Amino acid sequence: MSTLQVLMLLLALSVALHIGCAAAFIAWRLGNNPVSALLIGGSTFGTACALYLTAVSAYH
Repeated sequence: MSTLQVLMLLLALSVALHIGCAAAFIAWRLGNNPVSALLIGGSTFGTACALYLTAVSAYH
């Protein structure tokens, strides 16, 4: 992998992590208990990563 590809992968993971944390925080503020909010954030993180990797694989 080139340096640019590694940096792009780290950027994608960072964006997915931020999306997951935001989803968990919103779910927690809307009244869910912390465990279910964490599960919502984790599933959002996984979905964002999967969408990014699917888009990259379809592009190539």
